Amino acid sequence: MTTRAPKRAAFEAAAFLLLAAAAAANWAAWLGWDQRRDVHPDGSETGPYQPWQVAGLVLVLVALTVAAAAFRHPVTAAAAPVLGTMAALCADWSDDATGLWAVGALMASAGLFTGAVVTTAVVRAVRDRRAGAAPA
Repeated sequence: MTTRAPKRAAFEAAAFLLLAAAAAANWAAWLGWDQRRDVHPDGSETGPYQPWQVAGLVLVLVALTVAAAAFRHPVTAAAAPVLGTMAALCADWSDDATGLWAVGALMASAGLFTGAVVTTAVVRAVRDRRAGAAPA
């Protein structure tokens, strides 16, 4: 028995926790600070998030997922960003008195997981295709 297996497991766990923490920090950086709805002159409300904030959140999540998948950590790449983002989202939204935050959280988790799995699959396919191409 080698000592590589416990070291590999410890490395995987550390990578998972680091990526989940980075995803939670990503939420805080892009969306966590914005809590006010925008009231327009006609009385309608939007927000609290602007499209550029959500786009920034998604771009960083994609970058985190691509980096983890490129380093051959497919489970970490697919699960850690989702769990970190969902932890931050639930902490942020759970003070909603209507309880509708749970519906939004469920929809967000489905979208996050789908995006993470698709991104991880694309990175893996590109990596495998490049590995299979022999130099001329």
